[in-house]
Amino acid sequence: MIIFETAPMKLNRNYLFIAVSSLALLTVIIIQVSWIFETARVKEELFNEKANMVLSKTAEALSLDKRACMNLECGGVGGTRKVDSLFNYYMKLYNIRISYYFEVKPMFSSQSAWPQQAGAYTACVKEPVNNSLLGQGGLRLKLVFPEKDQFILAEMDTIFITSITLILVVLILSCRTILSLMKEKEISEHTTDFLNNMTHEFKTPLTNIALAGKMILKDPAQSNEEKIKHYSSIILEENEKLRLQVEQVLSMTALERGEIPLQKTKLDVHELIHSAVKCIGIQAESKEGGIHLQLNATRHMLVGDSAHLANALCNLVDNALKYSGEKPDIAISTHNNGQNLLITIRDKGIGIDEKYHKKVFDKFFRVPTGDVHNVKGFGLGLAYVKKIVELHGGSIELLSEKGKGTTFIISLPHA
Repeated sequence: MIIFETAPMKLNRNYLFIAVSSLALLTVIIIQVSWIFETARVKEELFNEKANMVLSKTAEALSLDKRACMNLECGGVGGTRKVDSLFNYYMKLYNIRISYYFEVKPMFSSQSAWPQQAGAYTACVKEPVNNSLLGQGGLRLKLVFPEKDQFILAEMDTIFITSITLILVVLILSCRTILSLMKEKEISEHTTDFLNNMTHEFKTPLTNIALAGKMILKDPAQSNEEKIKHYSSIILEENEKLRLQVEQVLSMTALERGEIPLQKTKLDVHELIHSAVKCIGIQAESKEGGIHLQLNATRHMLVGDSAHLANALCNLVDNALKYSGEKPDIAISTHNNGQNLLITIRDKGIGIDEKYHKKVFDKFFRVPTGDVHNVKGFGLGLAYVKKIVELHGGSIELLSEKGKGTTFIISLPHA
């Protein structure tokens, strides 16, 4: 009762935390990005101010130099050199170290207008007093910085790199925190499901044991030995079920911690499969189904723990029986693939939706079946199988489609 009351509240708190954290993170990122753009705008305004100052100072100096203006009007080299030297001087003065070029045209020439251009600045050079050569009201001076944007970005290198690094660090930490929280939520849900499943699994044998015990105690003086034997056998059988269920949980935990060493010996996989099928085949026959063997591997010896490998195979075959409906049709085959032995277990049951393929090997995970709970278990079987296969240096692959059956392929190295 406590679990079902507190879980939704905890879930709501988790979602609220994620929502508030995401909103705060988004706000920080927006502020940081806007600050970067604002800094770039200020840098550009400062550059424009310096560029205009360089241009105005140069134009002012030229307006006082009659000879330079005459040379520029006549297309002489001396005037161009004078303008270039002035630009160099004032650019060093205002700390602008960037490539540039300039153009000069008469003020009222038919070609005096320049098209709009990025990184371009224009100014007028007033006609020097008594400069009869110009006679057109002066000159127009154009200064162009082709690498203006790159220069501004270079000025912002430290700020930009620091800001981007901080944003990335905050994003990564926030994502890891949210993923950890979601993982914790998923584990919590699986743990709750596991506890519910365990409660139901333990409830039936405990109820049967209690009922059998009550029937024996009901009439201690009864002389019907058959009934006493019957009730005693029920107690023993249900007790064995409980023991196996507890053993399954403890074995999985011990395997995760590496506390159960594998007793590896050289064994025949075909014999192992026959033994596993022998004990489960009766269940298939009782459901009017069958297990078909196609053991085609020519090399079927490997080194492994026969008990754990047999349990793993039994788990897979048992799963195939559980999810195959009324008349199970199961096929087990083997064949060689290079240095590996492949064991394939195929059924024609209900199948597994693709979105659950990566989760079926997680501890406590069970494929949702809606309100139907006719299949028992803790959700440890496939996790156990995968762990055993990996401890033997192998791998397991799942191929399944909803409504079209399931195939498990185990790959194990040869002896």
